[in-house]
Amino acid sequence: MGYSDYTKAYKLGKKDYQYRMLHGLLPTLEVLDDIIPTKGTFSEVPLGLVQIPTEQIVGTKTNGRSNAFAANFMPILRETSEFASKWAKLSTSHENEGIREPIKAYEYMNKFYVLEGNKRVSVMKYYGAVSVPGTVIRIVPKRTDEKENKIYFEFMDFYELTNINYIWFSEEGSFKKLQEVVGKGPDEVWSQDERLEFSSVYRRFMAEYTARDKEKLSVTVGDAFLAFITLYGYEETGQMTTKELKELVAKSWEEFSLLDEDEDVDLKMDPNKEKKPLINLLLPFGISNLKVAFIYEKTPGSSAWTYAHELGRLHLEQTFPDEVSTVYYENVTLDNVEECIEGAIKDGCNIIFTTTPSFVQASVKAAIANPDVRILNCSVNTSHRYIRTYYARMHEAKFLMGAIAGAMAGNDRLAYIADYPIYGSIANINAFALGAKMINPRAEVYLEWTAKKDVDVMESILEKHVDCISGKDMVIPEEASRFFGIYHLDRGVARNLAMPLWHWGKFYEQLIRTIMDGTWKYDDDPSSKKAINYWWGMSAGVIDVVCSQNLPIGTKRLVELLKDRIVTGTFNPFSGVLYSQEGVVQDDPATSLTPEEIVTMDWLAENVIGSIPREEELKEQSKPVVLQQGIENKKG
Repeated sequence: MGYSDYTKAYKLGKKDYQYRMLHGLLPTLEVLDDIIPTKGTFSEVPLGLVQIPTEQIVGTKTNGRSNAFAANFMPILRETSEFASKWAKLSTSHENEGIREPIKAYEYMNKFYVLEGNKRVSVMKYYGAVSVPGTVIRIVPKRTDEKENKIYFEFMDFYELTNINYIWFSEEGSFKKLQEVVGKGPDEVWSQDERLEFSSVYRRFMAEYTARDKEKLSVTVGDAFLAFITLYGYEETGQMTTKELKELVAKSWEEFSLLDEDEDVDLKMDPNKEKKPLINLLLPFGISNLKVAFIYEKTPGSSAWTYAHELGRLHLEQTFPDEVSTVYYENVTLDNVEECIEGAIKDGCNIIFTTTPSFVQASVKAAIANPDVRILNCSVNTSHRYIRTYYARMHEAKFLMGAIAGAMAGNDRLAYIADYPIYGSIANINAFALGAKMINPRAEVYLEWTAKKDVDVMESILEKHVDCISGKDMVIPEEASRFFGIYHLDRGVARNLAMPLWHWGKFYEQLIRTIMDGTWKYDDDPSSKKAINYWWGMSAGVIDVVCSQNLPIGTKRLVELLKDRIVTGTFNPFSGVLYSQEGVVQDDPATSLTPEEIVTMDWLAENVIGSIPREEELKEQSKPVVLQQGIENKKG
C-alpha cells in the first residue's frame, strides 16, 4: 500500500519535473530564503495554529529538502531511498489513522513555505487533502506602491476579520467589495458559523469553476467567485442546487473570460458605417417589427434624466411608427428591476434599455438567462460581455459650456454643480474647466456636489460670490425653473446663457437602424472578448449645445466654430499640455488623451477648486450608482 502509492506519487513528480524543465520553469520547490526581502525590510507575526490550504503550499523555508520534491510537491527521489521508505510509512499511517501532527510553516504574500513537515505535505497533497494544520509565522513586508503589495495588505485586513486565507484576488479593492457583497460592514468580524457557510459556498463554486476551467484563465477563482455573487447574490448562490450552480457557471463563462482581459471595454465612438453585403440588403439581419422596453428609475415628471430618455422613446415611436412599438416601466427600484425586465421579456420585448447604471447587474443577469433578447444599459466603461452599454460624450458639450462661462463671468469665478462622482462626470467637470481657461486664463471653477450629505449647494455658491453657474443639464416641464445649463445669478434671479442637450432620440434611432439593417452584428469581433460600449458624441448628433438669445453674437460664433472642430474630429478638448491639481498630466503639446483615459479620469484640472467626494461623504440614495460606477470605488 505505502510503496505502491510512493511509486504513483514518484511518477507524478517526475512528470511535473520534466514538463517544467522543458518549459524553462523551476522544476523543484520554491525556497522562501531565496525570495524573502532583505533583513530589516520585513517583520514576523505569529499566527498560531492555522488550517493551511494545500494548494497554497508552494515551497520550503530553507534549501535543505527542496530538491527532494518536484514543484507540485510530489517526490522525485528513487524508490530505493530512505526518503521513499519514510514517505511510504507516512502514507500507510494516513490511510489507517490520518496525519494529525501540525506542520510548521511560514506565510509570505499568502503563500506557504514549510519549515518542518515536507513529507507530510507531500502525502496530504497526494491524497487530495484540502488543507493541513500548521503552526504559521507570517512574513510582513514593508508597504510599497506595487499592486501585489497593496492587495496583500488588503488581504491582511480581511484576514483579521475572517481568519479566511484561501481566497485571493488579482485586483485592488476586491476584499473590501467581498465584505460588502456578503452583507458585512467594512470592519465587521465574521462569526464561526459565517466562516463555515462561506467556505461551503466558495468551495462549491470553486469545484464547478475549476472543472470547467480548461482554458486556465489568468484570473483567480476568487475573482470569478466575486463576479458571480455580485451578479446573482451571495445568499442566492448558497441556496442553488449543484445543477443550478453548474448551469449558471457555464452560462457566465464569458463574464469570467472578460475578467482575463486587460483592456476589457471596446468604446464605439460613432455609429457603425460598415457596408453590408448585397445579400444583407435583400434579406436584412434582425427583426422587422421590434418591441422596445425602457426601464426608468424615476418618472419623467420627477426626473430630468428620465424625462430626457422619455423624449428619446417618443422620438423612436415617431420615427418608426410602423416598425417599432415601445413600452416603459417607471419608478423601478433595485428590488423590483429584475421582475420588470422579466415582465418586459414575457410581454414580447426583444430590445430592453435600462436607463441607469445601478440596473447593470440585473441587466446582465437577464441577458445571460435570455440570450435572444438584446439588453443595453445606460452606463460607461461597464465590463460585461452579455450586454452592451451606452452613454454620450457630454464632455464635448461641457467644454463649450465652459468657454461660454469663461467669456461671460464677471469676476473670474465660476461654479459647477455636479451630481455623482462617477465615470464620465469627472471628464465633464474638467472639460468645463479647460473650456473656461481657454477663454479666460484666470477663471477658477468652484466644484459643488449635490450627492454630498449635509451640504446646501446654493448657499455654498453664494458664499463664494460666484455669478456664473453651470447647473443641472435640463429640467422637467413641471418645474418651470430657470436654474439649468449655464446661467447668471443676479439677486436670486437666473438668466440663462446656454444649455447642453442629451438627444437620446438620435441615439435610439441610430441604434435601432443598426439592428434593422444588420450592422449591429458588425460591432462584434468574434476574436475579441471585450465588452461593447457605445460612446457617441456631437459627431453622431446625440450631444449638442443650445445657446440663448442672451448670449452675444460673437460668443455664439465662437461656440459654432469650436463645435464644428469637435464634430469633424480636428479638435479634442483634452489635447495639448494638461495640468491637474497635483501637477502635469500630459506634457506633449501634440498629443491628446485617449478615449479610455477620458472615461476613466480620476483627477481634477488645476483651476478646479474642490475635490472628488469619498464614499462616506455621500447621501445614502447616491450610493447604488456610485457603488456601480464610482471613481473611488473602481480605484479601490
